Amino acid sequence: MGNVSTEHTGTGDPVRTLELLWGVPDRPRRGPKPKLTVPEIVVRAVEIADAEGLEALSIRRIAEALGVAPMSIYTYVPGKAELVDLMVDHAYGELRPPSGGDWRARLEHVARDNLRLYRRHPWLLHVATIRPAMGPNMLDKYEYELAAVEGLGLTDLEMDSVVTLVNGFTQSAARVWDEAAQAERRTGMSDREWWEKAGPALARLVDTDRYPLGSRVGTAAGQAHEGAVGPEHAFEFGLARVLDGVEMLIQARPGSG
Repeated sequence: MGNVSTEHTGTGDPVRTLELLWGVPDRPRRGPKPKLTVPEIVVRAVEIADAEGLEALSIRRIAEALGVAPMSIYTYVPGKAELVDLMVDHAYGELRPPSGGDWRARLEHVARDNLRLYRRHPWLLHVATIRPAMGPNMLDKYEYELAAVEGLGLTDLEMDSVVTLVNGFTQSAARVWDEAAQAERRTGMSDREWWEKAGPALARLVDTDRYPLGSRVGTAAGQAHEGAVGPEHAFEFGLARVLDGVEMLIQARPGSG
């Protein structure tokens, strides 16, 4: 997989996009009964992005996979911009709300479920959602994520900020995981194999007296991760620290003790 350009949600026709997200049918047309449905097109688009990456996705590629003419796809979806919004919302439909537990367990579930989603669909990491695809699955996701911190004494703005913090951290951790996987695919060399070659060469070429801390700590981390980074450790360590920070915020609220 080469360099991947970033797609952006919310760049298409906002009215038509929302109508498609919420299942508003198009105006009736004369002629033969449509051969496809919008959900069928979205599912095939997600399959292509999963298998080949977002850069392989095009209306022509989807039409080819469905065995129809490219122009026929445009009778269902205005263009790729609207399609990306539909794909993101479709993927969010795989997420499940937390079931029971305290606020920390609920936020842990949110983070882990989102991480699994990114690992199943790495192309999501290359879709900027500053203008979110406000479909039913996205709004369901936001609703139960907010419910995870409801009733803790936080303001509405703080609740939104906590959810944004947890999701942002998880996306960042998933990106490290994806970059590590891409490095292995590009080089045909695992992190452990890379470290076994790079470690001795580094020890031979670098004066450890000049970098005493970097040498000591870097060696310890490299041995623990069997590479320069450890995506799983970074996620577990970082998530715990993020939730520790949220706990401090909650404890600072009047009546929390």
